[in-house]
Amino acid sequence: MHRLRRLLALMKKETLQVRRDPSCILIAFVLPMILLFIFGYGLSLDAKHVKLAVVMEDHTPMALSLWDAFDKTKYVDPIRFDHRKDAEEAVVNSHVRGLLVIRDDFSQQLLAGGKPSIQLITDGVETNTATILENYVLGVIGVWANHQKRDRGRDNFSPVAIESRVYFNPELETRYALVPGSIALIMAIIGTLLTSLVVAREWERGTMEAMLATPSGPFDMLFGKFVPYYVLGMASNTVCVLIAVHLFNLPFRGSVLSLFLISSVFLIASLGMGFWISTLTKNQFLASQMALILAFLPNLILSGAIYEINSMPLPIRTLTYFFPARYYVTCLQTIFMTGDIGTLFFRNIMCMGAIAVVFFSVTIRITPERLE
Repeated sequence: MHRLRRLLALMKKETLQVRRDPSCILIAFVLPMILLFIFGYGLSLDAKHVKLAVVMEDHTPMALSLWDAFDKTKYVDPIRFDHRKDAEEAVVNSHVRGLLVIRDDFSQQLLAGGKPSIQLITDGVETNTATILENYVLGVIGVWANHQKRDRGRDNFSPVAIESRVYFNPELETRYALVPGSIALIMAIIGTLLTSLVVAREWERGTMEAMLATPSGPFDMLFGKFVPYYVLGMASNTVCVLIAVHLFNLPFRGSVLSLFLISSVFLIASLGMGFWISTLTKNQFLASQMALILAFLPNLILSGAIYEINSMPLPIRTLTYFFPARYYVTCLQTIFMTGDIGTLFFRNIMCMGAIAVVFFSVTIRITPERLE
């Protein structure tokens, strides 16, 4: 009987402790809802609304009817181009995932009973999307051809031949896309996790009071902590790239300077997130949990390394813009597979830099300058 009372008292004490600890409620209720929301809407191996550049060299009604067939499907978002060069630049800059060329003699050959050919070029950097896009194109053309047979009453309506090519990754090796994404994920975890414990450790050990007593301000304190971890993170990045090139045989078509600059900006953003978490929590355990949740899961799901961002619903797609890994993955895949694309790099560097500025500005603002 006494033992039962003791057990009940312990359970009551622990229940009160759970009620007083907000982190328990967050882990038990808020975190599962967030993860289910992200997994349910963000995780999809189905690619929809894939952007496809369509070069219309033939402007006859029959060619335009094929354009309408692509325009009406929900699986492909066609973008019309009049010149092939502009469409190829869109593929190189990752604005579209493929390029379809409807040649100027398309209708003429079709009406003459010939077998016209359409060239399809897909972006091999996204291997899964490239394969799916080719199947979508074949499906749309097949449905269009059946409608033409029915509407024109011609059973001998010639099928259309597809000349398929793959840019950047002709063999469609999946590791060429997965390894750069893995590097981005590793760098995000390392950068955020390393610094998420820095300020929290100072508070727990009681050394933060001594630091606040010095003439150094929040900027000096953060910068002094930032430099060693930046050097450590860049060294880790170098090891990852060397393994990718020499062990996994990934091509490296960009420049070392571009890799260094882009990796530096991404690492600064990740370190900024870690400092923000560390300053906000003041607890190493909570800081490490937040770092894993904010650095691992969103960067795995929302970076575009595995799951096609354009296939996600608008709220999740909008959320991806707030995580620097989205921009870093694109840059890494371009450096390894394509080469240096200045406009693409500049745009992504500016976005990652803006995220880094926000994190460090907020961290400096919430860092106390003196003991209260």
